Amino acid sequence: MAESQQWQRIPTQLSIAQFEQFVLPHLIVGSRGPAPKLGLHAIFNYILRLLYMGCQWKELPIEKGQDGRPEIHYSRIYRMFRFWQAGGCFDAIFTGSVSALHAANLLDTGVIHGDGTTTAAKKGGDNLGFSGHKKVKGDKVVAFCERRCNVIAPFVTAPGNQNESPLLREALPQVMRIAREVGFSLRGAIVSLDGAYDCRLNRKAIFNRGMTPNINANPRGRKKSKRGRKPFFDPAIFEERFNTIERVFAWEDKFRRLLHRFERVSQLHYAFKTLAYTLINLRHFCKN
Repeated sequence: MAESQQWQRIPTQLSIAQFEQFVLPHLIVGSRGPAPKLGLHAIFNYILRLLYMGCQWKELPIEKGQDGRPEIHYSRIYRMFRFWQAGGCFDAIFTGSVSALHAANLLDTGVIHGDGTTTAAKKGGDNLGFSGHKKVKGDKVVAFCERRCNVIAPFVTAPGNQNESPLLREALPQVMRIAREVGFSLRGAIVSLDGAYDCRLNRKAIFNRGMTPNINANPRGRKKSKRGRKPFFDPAIFEERFNTIERVFAWEDKFRRLLHRFERVSQLHYAFKTLAYTLINLRHFCKN
């Protein structure tokens, strides 16, 4: 279970050394045109500042130069954000954070917890739907973390009106891909989920990948218990989800840009969410 320690403070900015170690190797640098007047470290930290503050791009507080004018225009920061998002840089940075955790022996993948979360959309856009359960119009994601609250796989997305159960079968290949790329094995791991994912297809998909499902049985209105052999279920492992995956979603709310979805283009919102999960993983290396 996750412990309450000082190192769990989620960073919102990166130092130059941290940027060069975890971010710079995964960024695409343009080969044409003049070099940017401001370093990539400063531009990336401005993106993190907007993620944390949740303001509009034009309201982003930018430092003044010696002449008293802003050192960079917000539109150039937005242009670099779109450039890196289109090049898949944020996904690569996230994978690099999982690799750094594995190299530092900070992953406990004996049990992995999965769950979904719904984000309300402030404006219109793509990949949206009305969630009858949450009573909001937005989108949802399904993410996985391990016992130390480290996000180990990129999330899968869907409109808010889609059931979460089929999303698990889309998320599992992403989990296995990250495990292969980083170099750790999930064979024999326990996958802990709530009753929304209780179905034969999901259990079979987990079994076929060499893992054991720990899913709270969904009675679906039955008056009597279902006949046959009872599936494996450990209530103690299931209780961990409130200190693992639910804690990760609470940490995500620290970044005000993610409290509501303001982007009409869903991929831009998901890029911010990927950055937030990356910073959650990097909290072990950003203690100061």
